Amino acid sequence: MKSLSKLKMLLLPALFAISLPVLAMNLQQAMAALSQAKAQGLVGEQANGYLGAVQNNSEANDIVKLINDARRAEYAKLAKQNSIAVADVEAMAGKKALERTSAGHYILLDGNWVKKP
Repeated sequence: MKSLSKLKMLLLPALFAISLPVLAMNLQQAMAALSQAKAQGLVGEQANGYLGAVQNNSEANDIVKLINDARRAEYAKLAKQNSIAVADVEAMAGKKALERTSAGHYILLDGNWVKKP
């Protein structure tokens, strides 16, 4: 009986650890995954300066959220430093992002995701 009780006590932490949800991605991991996510068609660039999820899945959504939050903060900082509206920084960043997007990666044009030629 005691050995069964000991076994349960040893297995409980392992079962608990397995049942925990996978930890959320952090910004560094999102940045590292961005290139591959673009190549796989999971995320794409938008004219507003932010990423969008081409495919609605948790990995794409995590990457988009984390990187867009970082971009939003950087755009606000640049706008303040240059005494311009955040919307102007977003528009400039979006234009550059669309220009720099590699052929075959997705961009949002007129509300539709298309592969850049």
